[in-house]
Amino acid sequence: MPDRVSDGEIDRIMRDLEREAEAGGYHLNPDQEFTRGLVRGLLANRERYGYISCPCRLASGDRADDLDIICPCDYRDPDLAEYGACYCALYVTADVEAGARTPVPVPERRPPPGERERQKEERSRAVQAPGGLKYPVWRCRVCGYLCARGEPPETCPICRVPRDRFERFM
Repeated sequence: MPDRVSDGEIDRIMRDLEREAEAGGYHLNPDQEFTRGLVRGLLANRERYGYISCPCRLASGDRADDLDIICPCDYRDPDLAEYGACYCALYVTADVEAGARTPVPVPERRPPPGERERQKEERSRAVQAPGGLKYPVWRCRVCGYLCARGEPPETCPICRVPRDRFERFM
């Protein structure tokens, strides 16, 4: 399946990812061939599932179950802060990009399915709008952006992920 992706499509997606990453204060892995392989995996997953799930994780094919691993995944920022790269190493810190730091292997942060379901239920129970707030507060699960409105925005204005990546915060 990945072989059906043209080099031109990979180049276009890489340019888009680079532009979006830099605009958001992120950096793509400077190893062009490695990054091209990751982009090829993202595109294969888009063709396979209809969304660009992390190429280094096993997606279920159910978007709702895989929201946390749709690129950029929910684990990117903590991985960058702690290890200098995200799990698949598509995103790296500025010092890794510049060659001043070598990223270390990133352990899997994604909980097993049963734990993810428990956490989801816990979040839905814990999220009660405190009295006095006119609107619920929505939080982007990727970048932490908060907004108070009736519904989450269609696209996060910070990291550009779609509305289904938001959770009710309060």
